[in-house]
Amino acid sequence: MRKLIVVGAVESTEVAIRAASAAPGWRVAMVVTLPATLAARHSDFRDLSGPARACGAELLPTERINAPETLARIAGVAPDLLLVCGWSQICGPDFLALLPGRVLGYHPAALPRLRGRAAIPWTLLNDEPITAGTLFWIDEGVDSGPVFEQRFFHVAPDETAASLYAKHMDALAAMVARGLERLAAGDADSAEQEERYATYAARRRPADGRIDWSRPATEIERLVRATGRPYPGAFTLFGGGRLTLWAASARPDDRRHLTVPGQVVAVDPQGLLVKTFDGLLHVSDWQAESGKSPRLHSVLGREADERPAEARGEAAPSARAIDDRERAIRRTVPFTT
Repeated sequence: MRKLIVVGAVESTEVAIRAASAAPGWRVAMVVTLPATLAARHSDFRDLSGPARACGAELLPTERINAPETLARIAGVAPDLLLVCGWSQICGPDFLALLPGRVLGYHPAALPRLRGRAAIPWTLLNDEPITAGTLFWIDEGVDSGPVFEQRFFHVAPDETAASLYAKHMDALAAMVARGLERLAAGDADSAEQEERYATYAARRRPADGRIDWSRPATEIERLVRATGRPYPGAFTLFGGGRLTLWAASARPDDRRHLTVPGQVVAVDPQGLLVKTFDGLLHVSDWQAESGKSPRLHSVLGREADERPAEARGEAAPSARAIDDRERAIRRTVPFTT
């Protein structure tokens, strides 16, 4: 019985554990993962103690995969294969030296396209019509090693992060099952990646989901689809906090609304209609930090509440206060001709 160690901390890691534990001739001996205290590192973090226990694997929580104590624990298992799936830290030379040529990685993209981070959101943001899940042999580069298994599939025009994620999980389970079957039969044939086709995906942070209402409606819709669950979501500002948009669709501008980008032009039981640079965005699912829903003519995305003071329930500034403020502005703005 060959021994396998799975490294990761997200849903794809759990999928890999379940597929590997069902593979004939293989046993998942250890699961290396993040401690629960570091769950915030991944928006799709999974507690893997249950899956590890279900397949009889030792659970090793670690903050750093390249730490000497972590490497020593892994080496003590004497695995036949290391599978890194859903782990954001770079596996250093000492980690790769534990099992030269037998460290398999997973990437949710059609390598060599979209090497790097946030491959699923970038697939949608870049409007890729076809993508793939890839198992590859990890080398000293970033997602650059020989391709061992690859499964292609189409990306629908209305694909969301959640639906694309699910397609990747199905592909991953199939690739792990087939890949382990091949390795058990002594077949490790792989194909080198062609560098001329390589593209690179940068890390994305929650703040990158902020909506710019001066952009086209189709672009904003794509942002909503790309950053939705299980990711933090596309957001705008409203009512002193974030308004996260979970579902939206672009609509053509009928030229009937004289308004500014980000302004709500209609509210109905199905959602909100918001003006963009070149069209309208129908928002059907949202979540407001303030607990308040936007009303007709609300302007989304403003840093602060720009309604008159009386509308905010505050006292209006006195004439003297206005004069003082104008004098202060004149003192700070140089006179030009």
